[in-house]
Amino acid sequence: MLELFQWFPAFLLILVRISAFMITLPFFSYQNIPASMKVGLSVFLSWIMFFSGDWPLLEVNYYFYLLIIKEVLMGLSVGLLAMAMLYAIQVAGGFIDIKMGFMIANVIDPQTGAQSPLTGGYLYTFALLFLLATDAHHLLLDGVYYSYLFVPMDQLFLPFGDRNVLNFVVTSFNTMFIIAFQMAMPLVGSLFLIDVALGIISRTVPQVNVFVVGLPLKIIAGFIMLFLVMAPFFVLVQHLIETMTLTMRTLMQLYGGI
Repeated sequence: MLELFQWFPAFLLILVRISAFMITLPFFSYQNIPASMKVGLSVFLSWIMFFSGDWPLLEVNYYFYLLIIKEVLMGLSVGLLAMAMLYAIQVAGGFIDIKMGFMIANVIDPQTGAQSPLTGGYLYTFALLFLLATDAHHLLLDGVYYSYLFVPMDQLFLPFGDRNVLNFVVTSFNTMFIIAFQMAMPLVGSLFLIDVALGIISRTVPQVNVFVVGLPLKIIAGFIMLFLVMAPFFVLVQHLIETMTLTMRTLMQLYGGI
């Protein structure tokens, strides 16, 4: 019993890191998943990881409380960056909705509890199904497990002020917007050509009310293009998921000074 009590601080630090990841990681952090299931999964994964690694003996003192803060910041920052990368789909949906005229009809996303564009929520649901179908959620859990190779349990500080870390975070956000632009470009470009055609018609045939004709025409064309570009969309989703996992790995390497 005394030996188990000696190892309890190490188990607690593992539980704190995994719980912080579960709060922010894509799919695992959504409000649709009951809180009791999240807590149970965190404890279960912590229990497995505790018996599959070699952990240091720690004492409960001021140093231990600093380690708890470090573990929380570690899980929250890496998970938030992964979530921001996957949010490129919502950004692409916002670009599409602006051109289709759906931006005025934002809805509450039940997964995150925030407002999201209609097309963004539609594409995001398909992306989540693709993530589950390709077992990419296992890669997220795999990244949580191997995070101890990059950031050991007894490492006290995370280099948030390091220039390489800041540059990498900014570059990751730039990559997210580039992928969002690639996802939205086929529809946005097509609807832009429709706007140009409507502008030419309004100048050549002033009797035609382009404001009445344009909105339903752009909605119909947008749905047709959305149907046609679904296959390339999943290719970009696969690239986005690969980029997300690579981003998590690189950020953890920078945290560990590797």
